[in-house]
Amino acid sequence: MIQIYNTLTHSKAPFVPAVPGRASIYVCGVTPYAEAHVGHARPAVIWDVIKRHLERRGYVVFHVQNFTDMDDKMVARASASGESVYALAERNMQRYLGELRALQVDLPQVMPRVTQSMEAILRYVEVLIDKGYAYATESGDVYFDVSKKPDYGKLSRRSLGAEESGHRSIVEAEGKRSHEDFSLWKAARPGEPVWPSPWGPGRPGWHIECSAMSDYHLGTLVDLHGGGVDLVFPHHENELAQTEAHAGHAIQTIFVHNGLVTIEDVKMSKSLGNGITVSSLLERFHPAVLRTYLLSAHYRSPLAFDDESLFGWQRALEKLWAVYRMAEDMDPPGTWPHASWIDDLLGFEEAFLAAMDDDFNTPKALAMVFDMVRTTRPIMDRGGLEGLVAGYLIAKNLRQADRLFQFLPRPGSAAADDLGQKVLQGLLDARAKARAEKAYDRADVIRKVLLDAGWRIEDTPAGPRLIAEPVRSKANS
Repeated sequence: MIQIYNTLTHSKAPFVPAVPGRASIYVCGVTPYAEAHVGHARPAVIWDVIKRHLERRGYVVFHVQNFTDMDDKMVARASASGESVYALAERNMQRYLGELRALQVDLPQVMPRVTQSMEAILRYVEVLIDKGYAYATESGDVYFDVSKKPDYGKLSRRSLGAEESGHRSIVEAEGKRSHEDFSLWKAARPGEPVWPSPWGPGRPGWHIECSAMSDYHLGTLVDLHGGGVDLVFPHHENELAQTEAHAGHAIQTIFVHNGLVTIEDVKMSKSLGNGITVSSLLERFHPAVLRTYLLSAHYRSPLAFDDESLFGWQRALEKLWAVYRMAEDMDPPGTWPHASWIDDLLGFEEAFLAAMDDDFNTPKALAMVFDMVRTTRPIMDRGGLEGLVAGYLIAKNLRQADRLFQFLPRPGSAAADDLGQKVLQGLLDARAKARAEKAYDRADVIRKVLLDAGWRIEDTPAGPRLIAEPVRSKANS
């Protein structure tokens, strides 16, 4: 049974979808006013693995993730750059989708855009007004009346009246009843895109967009609602209030929030200017390295990002790839020896899935992969019948884990040969230069660095070449 932590209840509980055998997911996606950074890639990869695991456990998954291609940030950036909101959004959305494909993310079935969902948004606001949860002002703005929702604040554990600088204006807008009330529809402002509405031309508020798009594509039966922990308040708090007011009853959605990517304990953010773009990292690292690094911490925990850790993760993954390359073509033997380690390898898949069943514990599952390879690799290197069995089962288990993590070389790709080739060639060149200058200590350091990364240098008449470690013995040939 899959156990999932629910931010609403602050506890883990068994996953029981509204429709048996099916799982519906809505994830708040990116605001494409700038190029995506690592903080945007992390939730995309996390939800890709969650979806793959649910499917591995037999669920039919329907996954929706939106683009917030119309909000205050979009308008401000487009105005500053002198281009249309639509052109700005389209450029950054297409780049983002390309990066997700490079990271082996299986794209959601539906990725709605705010600008293409206006009819659904307007209908949603009208229902809230008709039910008495929202009101329009003479100026053409529409607000959600928070006082009509006595349990408002239950997601973020905040009480009404708590002042939140940066989230709520304490200055009363014309016709606004309380500073707690939040915007559903914003009256037209000079230079901004507008749409017609029963309350006058304008554009939607941030929070109503996701509630309307989620309702349009999934209805009220949303099993999992995700996003970064920074969305708990005000975005998801307001979404929850709107959704329950619209539905007329409490909803059973599990709120799943991922921790943020940080740099020196500060949130990575476009607005703070400390975002490391996905494209810049993909120029330096293989996508599988970045993808699995983003899964190396539990999704609810922050991920402290730094280059040194990413290089270390690359070295670990390269070692795993070296073992897989030696084992991937091994066939199952006709007879099997009796050994406890064989039972461990045969039980790996279910233990791996059990780790994922516990609130999608990717760091534990990844650790099991590396431990499995580390403890069994020496047996494979011995050769003979035991070596053949060990190699066959290692490859089999890696392929099973790859169904979720997508960390093995893809068929037909050059990943196995090209991973880090520029870096590796640079190290080889640096070693050759050190040897030419008779700086043998420096050359030896480089040799050890390569050895730690799983590569042995063999000096040949044609020049040095790299051989993946561990070197196969003749008995294994």
